[in-house]
Amino acid sequence: MEFLSVIATDAQAGAGTTSIIGIVLYAVAMIGFVFFMFIRPNKKEKQRMSQMLASMEVGDSVCTASGFYGIIIDISDDVVIVEFGNNKNCRIPIKATAIAEVEKAEA
Repeated sequence: MEFLSVIATDAQAGAGTTSIIGIVLYAVAMIGFVFFMFIRPNKKEKQRMSQMLASMEVGDSVCTASGFYGIIIDISDDVVIVEFGNNKNCRIPIKATAIAEVEKAEA
């Protein structure tokens, strides 16, 4: 009988180790899933936006996040002055982060 209890104890210890390994592997898989589905695309989008904002020049056509189209008149650190429409008096300063798209001016 003692032999059987030793075998049962060994089996229980092995099952506990297997379940701990399974939990660790599951946690690592979930962290990897979150990284590749949420964190990595967000970093790529931020990098794309910073490259786009760094390449802006006077004369480029822009679309703001609210959907207004205009032409860049002046650029400072974080403020861009954009001329909207055909009216030359409609020049509005906006934050550079409010720009969603930039079309380069054709030479």
